[in-house]
Parts: sequence; C-alpha cells; structure tokens
Amino acid sequence: MPLDVDIDYSPLLNNEIYHIVNRGVGDSLTFQDIDDYYRGIFSLYEFNTIYPIEIRKQREKRRLIKARGDQQSEDIRDLFVEILAFCFMPNHIHLLLRQIKNNGISDFMRKYGTGYVSYFNKKYERKGHLFQSRFRAIHIKTDEQLKNAFAYIHTNPVSLIEPNWKEKGISNPQKAIKFLENYKWSSYQDYIGKKNFPSVTNRQYLLKILSGTEGCRKYVEAWVKYKGEIKTLGNIILE
Repeated sequence: MPLDVDIDYSPLLNNEIYHIVNRGVGDSLTFQDIDDYYRGIFSLYEFNTIYPIEIRKQREKRRLIKARGDQQSEDIRDLFVEILAFCFMPNHIHLLLRQIKNNGISDFMRKYGTGYVSYFNKKYERKGHLFQSRFRAIHIKTDEQLKNAFAYIHTNPVSLIEPNWKEKGISNPQKAIKFLENYKWSSYQDYIGKKNFPSVTNRQYLLKILSGTEGCRKYVEAWVKYKGEIKTLGNIILE
C-alpha cells in the first residue's frame, strides 16, 4: 500500500468527485480477453441508470438503431453518476465519478458489479465473487487533486510495459507515451481527440480544468517524464 492513502468510508456526497478503484479478488484477472474489456466498458454506459436493464436487449436495441442509421434515437436514462474518466487494467478498474443521486456511486458500482460478474462467471464457468467486496473511494477536494487523479488514472497502463516505473523511472518515455495514446481501454484517447468510447464519459469539466485536449496530453506526458511526481499527490493514490 502506498504512503499518504486516506480512504474515506463515510457516506459519499452528491455533486462531489471521487476516485474509485475496484480490484479483482486476490488480484485475479477481471478481463481475460478483448471481449471482456468491451463488455466491461459497454456495461459502464448501460448500467449507469436507475432503470432496470438487460444487456442482451440493450445490444439488440443498439444494433437496430445502427442498422436504421437513426443517430437521433432517444436514449432515456436517469444517471446514478457522471463518469469523468476511466481506465481498465487486467485485474482492476479506475473510475473518476461525480455522484448525482443519493447513494449513486454505491448503487452504480453494485449494479455494474452484479451485471458484469454475471457475464464473466457464465462465460468462464465459475461461481462467486470476482471483485473485492468493497470498492475504494477517495474524495477529490481540489482542482489540483483532480488533475493529479486524471493523470494517475490514465498513466496506470504504463505499468504493463514498465512494471516499476513509478519507483525507477521509465527507460523510454516516448515509448510509454505512445503506448498510452494507443491503449484502448481507458478514456484517455477521447480526451486527446481520438474518438474511442465518447459516449461513456462527460469530458467537458476536465477539459476546462486542463485547458483542452492539448492540456490533457501535456499533463499526462509530464507525469510519464517525471515519474508522476508522487510526492505531490496528497491522498489520491490508490494502487
């Protein structure tokens, strides 16, 4: 566990932003192939509503809309949370969420977990929990913490090619930056203007805080080049 971690288990507040981490039980893989990643990200969007849904029916609905070319079809949802950023790693997920409804983050995480785990267990013929019983939440209280959380979340995939980069630095920063720009399973591509999963996140607020797409790019690249400046993170670190 890194230093300076301050995990707050008090009730989460409406209109406040939280960095959420949910890990696989015993650090087990939560995404084993490309279809799992797609299903996980699709589920982020679809389960973010107070209304009951069935993924199978939602996928059929999307297929019919695409076949008709009906881009204006109304998508009726009543959101639990505003998803500001996300990153999927092989054994855990990072989310940056603003709570909209009372208990919205907890209800969303429960609904997401139930739906995705049901898919995963059926596919891999397993039973039981996939994620740890309780997600971890860090309250983001300042714009500086918000910018740091944004960079921390989106640079997480560097550990897939440089496992100890935060402690030892990166042998080839440009390679790491290129890797992040091509890493499909996060919101980073959409933040730097490469259309990937644009419907999942609401990017307006962070784009304003970080001075647009180029500001987002520069902030993340600075993190890569300077090892994330771990000492400045305050309480937003969650491995």
